[in-house]
Parts: sequence; structure tokens; C-alpha cells
Amino acid sequence: MQPPAVMVGVLLLLVSACALLPGTGAISFYLPADSKKCLKEEIHKDVLVTGEYEVAELPGAITHLRVTDSVGHILFSKEEAKKGKFAFTTEDYDVYEVCFENSASSDPSRSPDQLIILNVKHGVEAKNYEDLAKAEKLKPLEVELRRLEDLSDSIVKDFSYMKKREEEMRDTNESTSLRVLYFSAFSMFCLVALATWQVVYLRRFFKAKKLIE
Repeated sequence: MQPPAVMVGVLLLLVSACALLPGTGAISFYLPADSKKCLKEEIHKDVLVTGEYEVAELPGAITHLRVTDSVGHILFSKEEAKKGKFAFTTEDYDVYEVCFENSASSDPSRSPDQLIILNVKHGVEAKNYEDLAKAEKLKPLEVELRRLEDLSDSIVKDFSYMKKREEEMRDTNESTSLRVLYFSAFSMFCLVALATWQVVYLRRFFKAKKLIE
């Protein structure tokens, strides 16, 4: 049995390795005047999504922010967005998009591009473990263990979803293969029947013309 100090070291090593996994970081881009730019991402069901945005202020530039799903349901909307946060929990596995739209009140050809900074997090990244530690009075190691547990659950859910999709794709492939087989058999039957009818028809025709006996 390993000493407690060694076990703690192993757990901290695992947490550190998981912390090095690639995640969603802040991105920045320039939005031209009188234009719209959307960022899309597929997110699983019942996942917390948080975001922070900052829009550079320019004379005569008005930027609107809207977060929607694939069917157009508005999850967050902000007119004349400048700086703020948003959060929502996904109701279904879907493609969600964050759109910024610039409406320049002055001449668009003379308006400079507007700098936008966006930081979107979801799942484990979106949880505030500092507030959780204060609420439940957790020690630093317990907080890291909770983070590792949530990350493990997220990985398990991802693998379960991938397995489900693989089963659905396999069922679809098997169903398609069976339909192709039936269609091929039906096509061969039609070809054989047509060839037989042609032979019988030509034989009767030649006999009627007394070309064959």
C-alpha cells in the first residue's frame, strides 16, 4: 500500500496533466463596419456555457451581440454591446453560435475595423471552483479532486456519446447495405424478365414472318 504522501503526489500529477489539456481560450478578431461575424461550436446536452466579451469603442460604431442555437432560439442578446458576460445551459446537443453585428452610423468605407475579444468556456472550464470551495469549505486538494472528477465525468460522457453515434452509424450502414442488396436483386430480376420477354417476342415475330420454324 502506498503512503498517503505518494498518493497525494500522484493525484496532483494527474491534475496537472489534465490542466495541460487543450481548452478554449480567448480569441480576438476585427469586425468591419456594416458586417456580421458568427462563431459556431457543437456542444453536448446539459452543459454550462459561459462567455466574456469586450468590444472596442469606435466613434459611430454600434455592435450587437446575439447567441442562438441551430433553430434560431435566442439564448442571449445584447444591443450596443461593449463589455460583459453571458451564461446558459444547453438543453440539447446542438450547434450554438455567437454573432457580432456592426452597424456603423457613419460612412462604412471610412469606419475602421472594430476589435472584438471573446472568451467562451463550457463544461469543466466554465465552472467556478473558487466559489464552490468557499460555499462547501473545501481544501485546495479537495477542489482539485473535484475538478478532476468533473473532468473524468466529462470524458466518460464524450466516450458514451461517441459510442452511441458509432452504433447509429453502424445501424445506418447495415440498413443501407440491406436496401442496396434488395434493390440489386430487384434490378437483376427486372433485367432477366425483360431479356426473357424480348426473346419470346422476337421468336414469335420471326415465326410470324416465317423466318424460323
